[in-house]
Parts: sequence; C-alpha cells; structure tokens
Amino acid sequence: MANALKTWAYIIGVVAAILGIWGFFTNSILGLFGVNALQSVVHLIVAVAGIYVGMKGDGDVFAQSLGWGSLALGVLGYIPVAKDLLASLFSINPAISAVHVVVGVVSLAVFYSMKGK
Repeated sequence: MANALKTWAYIIGVVAAILGIWGFFTNSILGLFGVNALQSVVHLIVAVAGIYVGMKGDGDVFAQSLGWGSLALGVLGYIPVAKDLLASLFSINPAISAVHVVVGVVSLAVFYSMKGK
C-alpha cells in the first residue's frame, strides 16, 4: 500500500515547507524551536522532495531515508560535541532533537509497516 507512504511524504513535505518559510522570518518557532536560514533551506529541500514523492513517487525511499536521517539527527542532538556543532550550524536545540526523534520513529514505523505491501 504505497498510498500511506505517499501520504506521509506529502504531509512531511507540506509541514517542512511551512517550517522552512517560517524560519526565514524568525529565530524561534513557537518560542521553543530555534531556527536559522540554513535550517530553513534544509527544510525546504525536504519539502520539495516530500511533496514530489507524495504526488509522483512511491514513498518508500523517502520514508526510510527521512526516518533514519531524522532519528540519527535527533540522537546526535543529545551527544555533547555533536549537539554543540548542530546548535552552531542549524540552531538545533533539545526540543528540535526530540521532534527529530519522533519524526524518525514514525517515519520508520510507516516505512516498515508498509514494506512489501
């Protein structure tokens, strides 16, 4: 059932687009999540990929890549040296790291539950 994978990719794409655009106008989203221009560019790249896959692709590679990438990024956000580097480059803070872990786990759950269907 590729439709669930495509739907997930499209939802992530739309949310990433909103975050990417919003991040160009503020240093903090909802007063909790730090953002900067570089992080916004990354969100817009993910947005384009997600929306494209949601409309034209099959979604499995996107869900798996997003899952493992987000999970890794989220975990790195709690490791001291990596946390400092991510904070300086992308303004990533513990709240964003938690969101990345959740997005990673959900993406992998969607991918593995739909794999082979």
